[in-house]
Amino acid sequence: MTSLATHPGSAVQRTAGLAEQFARRADEYDRTSSFPEADFEELFAAGLNAPTVPVEFGGLGLGPLRHRAHPLWMMTAELAKADLSLARCWEGHANGLMLIDALGSDAQRAQWFEGVVERGEKWVVWSGEPQAPKPGEVRRFGTTLSRTADGWVIDGTKAFATSATGADWAILMVNPAGPGGARHLGGADHSLLMLACPLAHPSVTADASWWDPIGMRATASHVVRFDHTPIPDAWTIGDPGVFLAERWNTALMPHYAASFLGAAEGAYDYALEYLRRQAKGDDPYVQRRVGQMAVDLRTGHLWLSHVATLWDSGQRERAQLAGSQARQLIEHLALATVDNTIRACGARCLIRPSPVERILRDLTFYVRHDNNDHLLATIGQVALGLVHDASFLQSAR
Repeated sequence: MTSLATHPGSAVQRTAGLAEQFARRADEYDRTSSFPEADFEELFAAGLNAPTVPVEFGGLGLGPLRHRAHPLWMMTAELAKADLSLARCWEGHANGLMLIDALGSDAQRAQWFEGVVERGEKWVVWSGEPQAPKPGEVRRFGTTLSRTADGWVIDGTKAFATSATGADWAILMVNPAGPGGARHLGGADHSLLMLACPLAHPSVTADASWWDPIGMRATASHVVRFDHTPIPDAWTIGDPGVFLAERWNTALMPHYAASFLGAAEGAYDYALEYLRRQAKGDDPYVQRRVGQMAVDLRTGHLWLSHVATLWDSGQRERAQLAGSQARQLIEHLALATVDNTIRACGARCLIRPSPVERILRDLTFYVRHDNNDHLLATIGQVALGLVHDASFLQSAR
């Protein structure tokens, strides 16, 4: 672990070395909508499961908070090449640990980081409480909080609960004023709480019947129900509203972009191998598609490197805007790369066991994680000098 922390490039290389085995499992996890448990076990065995835990606690000390953003994002891209669902679960784990490092107390960091480093415990961050049902759906989502003498009691449901059947702990973003989570906050920005919840508690149950999406199936993002689940004050992370006030979502957006980029690279690698094997490289139209993919992927990497440099040099405000710009652009670059792969290789690449059909489904679904139009409009507000919300989670106030 020490050598990996000292030489983060080695962590990226070791992750890439595991990715081939992860890719072989991806199809089965996708077909069964199963959490990639074996992949996380191997990451733990390789000393890679604590990427954003500080070095002094036994982790790798990576990420924007620790001024070593780029190696973290490159580890994620390597995982996304193999399985975008795995990368999403990994993101949630790494991002949750970063939030604990940034906002948790000394006691919280000592307790929870030990569980990750010594026992391979997995974390995730859950906000999702959709306020409107999909057509034909009668289910209502949302959580409510009740105050006790020494903490909170939570009731209700979270949707899009990534790693629901695999994580050990979840950071719940909840609002004492009523349902909504971080994206649909019903009260003031300063009311949003971050509560750590042990998912093994008998009052917490996962309902797998709702999660039947076209893509990202192996994230196991089920509906999770809380039935009078107790959360002591000692497990409240940071001050109320701090996640929004300090715009921590802007530190997560480039991480999403790294996953998009990794998935696109997986499609590109397949295309190169397929086109060479089929001797299609002499076709000038194929050459054009491949050239465009090469330029787009290089552009994405340059953007991520630029954003990482800003975070690592302490230019937080510039990094926040650049990270959102990169996330917005890389969505388009990644989707274009998958489209060019399909156009260059033909319909056969959409037939299993080709991974491209899964990459297409997963990427198309995952880029909906944020509203691209909202992102671009907010970037425009910044350019125009207008009042804006840099976290992209709340309406401008």
